[in-house]
Amino acid sequence: MTPTEIVLRQAEEPKRATDSSGRILTLRRLNALEKLRLLKAAGPVLADNQAWMAVALLAASVTAIQDVPIPMPVSEGQIEALVARLGDPGLDAVAESLNEDHRSAGGLEGN
Repeated sequence: MTPTEIVLRQAEEPKRATDSSGRILTLRRLNALEKLRLLKAAGPVLADNQAWMAVALLAASVTAIQDVPIPMPVSEGQIEALVARLGDPGLDAVAESLNEDHRSAGGLEGN
């Protein structure tokens, strides 16, 4: 298996993170189509707001909380509801886990 194949396989595998509230979050990196759909759900104004989209991307990366599946949000309201459910503890855990994955990939995405 080539290094690229290893990185791609690892990117597809769900990750688990525990937030400071003790909740176990299952997450994964969004693929291009999922990101496109998230932009559509956000709408044209919020899709241009980088700070809002950064938080939305973190939230949409969560596929389960305490092993209860979380569907991909398809509207602004669903995105905001998921962000509210995760709160700062959940979002911090997701960000840390995804950043850790990026660092362990050796910066192959261009640092």
